[in-house]
Amino acid sequence: MSRSILSCIVTFLLVACSGEKEAVLQSDPGLKIPFKPETYLCMRSSQAIVVDGDLNDEAWEQVPWTKDFVDIEGELKPLPALETRVKMLWDSAYFYVAAELMEPHIWATLTQHDSKIYSDDDFEVFIDPNGSTHNYYEYEINALGTDWDLILSKPYRDGGRALDSWEIPGLLKGVKIYGTLNDPSDLDDRWTVELAFPLQVLREYNARHRLPKPGDQWRINFSRVDWHMEVKDGSYVKMKGENGKVLPENNWVWSPQGVIAMHQPETWGYVQFVDQARDSFLVHADEELK
Repeated sequence: MSRSILSCIVTFLLVACSGEKEAVLQSDPGLKIPFKPETYLCMRSSQAIVVDGDLNDEAWEQVPWTKDFVDIEGELKPLPALETRVKMLWDSAYFYVAAELMEPHIWATLTQHDSKIYSDDDFEVFIDPNGSTHNYYEYEINALGTDWDLILSKPYRDGGRALDSWEIPGLLKGVKIYGTLNDPSDLDDRWTVELAFPLQVLREYNARHRLPKPGDQWRINFSRVDWHMEVKDGSYVKMKGENGKVLPENNWVWSPQGVIAMHQPETWGYVQFVDQARDSFLVHADEELK
């Protein structure tokens, strides 16, 4: 069946079942920016990667950074005050992520695995191998290396809930601090995160439970939570507004959502697995229709 015929059928069914006006609403979850997810060609690594938080491995030198992160609402809000960017690689065993977060005041408090890591400044990874918006992975880590791994059967808006009893056996992680952690007496430079997600674990929600191959595309996004901080009695504390409540955090992302909601998988970026840098990104016309 051609894509044009498929498009007509889907449009007809939406209009017939719910009326033209309702069909438009159903296909628009509140997005206030153009549908234009970021894309990235994820090269296969031919070299070993030591996952320790130091991004000086030769393999990382050969692949580009993503664009700097933007506000989660995209063009509706100003650019973030601090730069954040990511690189990706893969091989037969792992999907690798390297992140660089510029930060003059590096702090973290949570030390218990599966804590709500976003209560600290953190870095987050969201992976939907099928691109179905259901059955996807979330991973969060702070500057102490404390992490939270969970899966969702569907977004919270659809009644989904976080299953944080799920674990990632074989996950490799590393954090490196360029400065001093939890020390307000000086200015820091940045912190970096290095992650290796075992493909054998991620295949659970992949099509036909198989490993990725060149040309495959996954829906992926990255988020950085950044709290407004001040120094009191020699320690970092979250700033409060005039109402006495903690100020809302900044949410900076790779591919903007258009709303303050990370759990909107249909607007995550596209990551395509490739063998070499000269491969080109494959545009699938049915993705916008979906």
